[in-house]
Amino acid sequence: QVQLAESGGGLVQAGGSLRLSCAASGRTFSIHSMGWFCQAPGKEREFVAGIDWTGGSTLYADDVKGRFTISRDNAKNTVYLQMNSLKPEDTNVYYCAARPYYTSRRYSYDYDYWGQGTQVTVSS
Repeated sequence: QVQLAESGGGLVQAGGSLRLSCAASGRTFSIHSMGWFCQAPGKEREFVAGIDWTGGSTLYADDVKGRFTISRDNAKNTVYLQMNSLKPEDTNVYYCAARPYYTSRRYSYDYDYWGQGTQVTVSS
């Protein structure tokens, strides 16, 4: 069982940066791949980024490539999402998710554990 808690969301102007953190409880964090998803009201959760157990392999949605960076620190049981060059269309609730497999996936149904989400608002 893994429990996840996101932090770091907030209000930022377009072009600015935020770093989201996701702290995980449980001794098995290092054997879970992790993902970040976002969700707007009335819409399905969309994949943003994913990272494997070791951090050696990452995945990104096309619209965040080159702007967002996912990373993890297994010693701290934490995964991060560095968000640069933010745009108003990045405004969403961001969720982290965990799955007990080596590689991350792009689909929300592949993940077993979810955090409560953190709001990111980008003003124009």
